[in-house]
Amino acid sequence: MEKDLIVLGIETSCDETAASIVKDGKDILSNVVASQIESHKRFGGVVPELASRHHVEQITNVVERALEEANVTFKDIDAIAVTEGPGLVGALLVGVSAAKAIAFAQQIPLVGVHHIAGHIYANRLITEMKFPLLSLVVSGGHTELVLMEKHGSFKVIGETRDDAAGEAYDKVARTLQLPYPGGPHIDRLAHEGEPILKLPRAWLEEGSYDFSFSGLKSAVINTLHNAEQRGEKISPENLAASFQASVIEVLTEKTIRAAKEYGVNQVLLAGGVAANKGLRSSLTAAFDSLPDIELHIPPLHLCTDNAAMIAAAGSMLYKLGKRSNLDMNANPGLDIERI
Repeated sequence: MEKDLIVLGIETSCDETAASIVKDGKDILSNVVASQIESHKRFGGVVPELASRHHVEQITNVVERALEEANVTFKDIDAIAVTEGPGLVGALLVGVSAAKAIAFAQQIPLVGVHHIAGHIYANRLITEMKFPLLSLVVSGGHTELVLMEKHGSFKVIGETRDDAAGEAYDKVARTLQLPYPGGPHIDRLAHEGEPILKLPRAWLEEGSYDFSFSGLKSAVINTLHNAEQRGEKISPENLAASFQASVIEVLTEKTIRAAKEYGVNQVLLAGGVAANKGLRSSLTAAFDSLPDIELHIPPLHLCTDNAAMIAAAGSMLYKLGKRSNLDMNANPGLDIERI
């Protein structure tokens, strides 16, 4: 009988220090996350140096808690999966350094994982992946459509040309003087308002699967400022609803078109903005009319950054024979198509 594969995952790409133990790439034994939101909130965004310092303070404790909650020791661990990139270089270095130190001291194989691959594989913690599949990745730094023909194979067919969706949400939220992170607050306001304001949809060239939200962000800011100059007051709820409607329409339409064109069996939603209620509802409604394509959306706790998703992706890469050397470095510009 084949032994269970036990993988320790470590994630420190931005402002969450996380460690997780996952069995066979899909069973979560522990998933510990130390969030830094309260520390960064007063600055209106993530401060890279502050994030790195918090990671240094938390990483040992988080790893120890993950082992304790899973009731395992380092001797039970078959591999260590760590986010190699992309992300904030100082933050990444903390996780990579910790993983390398453990791998060296305990003689455990090391596997570097792409952060976006982790978000995609968060879905495997809920359901088995059926190829070919398409993943819509929507987060603070990334908006991409990724085609997968098999495990470990990633082809980006569409990506953001400027602001990612999550980044646009945070900037619009800041304009409305909402707390950081802005996405959940915009989503809440959007459900209290009506999308009655005319805002642009950036479809780009015919047939393109790329995204652009910079123009939409600027249109929202200009709409608000122009109204203030005229002495008019725009409902924050209606502005949020109109902004969200524009973002969601583009994301949904391009995902549906790509899913049909590439003949996929599954569509997976991934990334922090996958927690957005409006986007989840729109995609669910759209794919209800396409019974031949399965839509899977991870639960909220697996949408935001966590280490279980890194362990899930690392487990599959380990099975495919990928190993990283102890000279592995943090790589903030890591290309998902080359892993």
